[in-house]
Amino acid sequence: MALVDLPEIDVLSGDVQVTLNNFISVYEALTESKLYPGNPVRLLFNTVAAIIVQQRELIDLMRKSNLLRYASGAALDHIGAFSGTTRLPAEFARTSIRFSLSAGRQVPVTIPAGTRISTESDPKRYFETTIAANAPVGALNIDVPAAALEPGAQNNGLLAGQINQIVDPVAYVASASNTTISSGGANIEDDDSYRLRIQEAPEAFSVAGPEGAYKFWAKTANSSIVDVAVHSPTPSDIVLVPLLIAGGIPGQSVLDQVTAICSDKRVRPLTDRVSAAAPTVVNYTIAFTYWIDRDREVEIAAIQTAVAQAVQDYINWQRSKLGRNINRSELIRRLVQAGASRVDVTNPPQNGLVGTTQVAIVSGTPAVTYGGLDDD
Repeated sequence: MALVDLPEIDVLSGDVQVTLNNFISVYEALTESKLYPGNPVRLLFNTVAAIIVQQRELIDLMRKSNLLRYASGAALDHIGAFSGTTRLPAEFARTSIRFSLSAGRQVPVTIPAGTRISTESDPKRYFETTIAANAPVGALNIDVPAAALEPGAQNNGLLAGQINQIVDPVAYVASASNTTISSGGANIEDDDSYRLRIQEAPEAFSVAGPEGAYKFWAKTANSSIVDVAVHSPTPSDIVLVPLLIAGGIPGQSVLDQVTAICSDKRVRPLTDRVSAAAPTVVNYTIAFTYWIDRDREVEIAAIQTAVAQAVQDYINWQRSKLGRNINRSELIRRLVQAGASRVDVTNPPQNGLVGTTQVAIVSGTPAVTYGGLDDD
């Protein structure tokens, strides 16, 4: 059951006027007199009613914090403790650094663990090698795994060659740069993702290898994972396909984390062979012309800004889930809500099917054309 489908719960009334009316009616009944607006007693009741409603709101908030749908922050952590589901910590972005020697040596050259490398541009992003590695005799290059010094998603997406400043010089090393795009960094798990994992936690109690259990455990591998597809191409072969925040394609470090978590003997049925793979990207383009109702001419600038934001929101929505078909109608709905009176969409196509292990990601810059004012 989706949490949003559950009925709303209002434990206590938060209406100041209702509370004030109760005060007045009880007072008038006991004193057999009328309380008019200027009466000092009525003014006192106004103050007391406001304080009582604030207390009721706090009581209502605390009561709702015991329920998964409404809990947040520390209250959500306590609910997670019931099923042994802890909030995922922030993750460090990872990459591979290639150290280039000035010349081949007759003895091995050691790259110590903790050797720091940074980006050139500000703000600088610092990475350090996670292991000590030796360049063999005569070798000119050696690749060493590295991780960001600070956790978080801000260190993701650095292209090959952008991490190229040696902070801790190493003898005989002339240069260093990353050979892979940095990935796998994530902020501490947010409430919405954590709430969904708590709801899915009972799936993990089974040892029979159901789809839900694999999804649950795969999401615990890295807090940047927002969706997982479980695919079994042949009997006993289980392929897990994770998707990262904002449609991010996981790098090898994240895939290794997923494989390691789901291959644990406490998770994996004895006969399963578990592996992880990146989702396949299905590209699509966006091209449309929109018009604005002539009666809203004074709002043109605001509507154009809202339309641009609606396009970006649609792109983010489309790539935030595996297997989500390319939905042209959803784009039109968002554009109309943004203020467009009429929309003529060329792309995406009406029926853009996306497989369960695929993700739809926009290609190129959306071609958005303003067609002018339109008569009703």
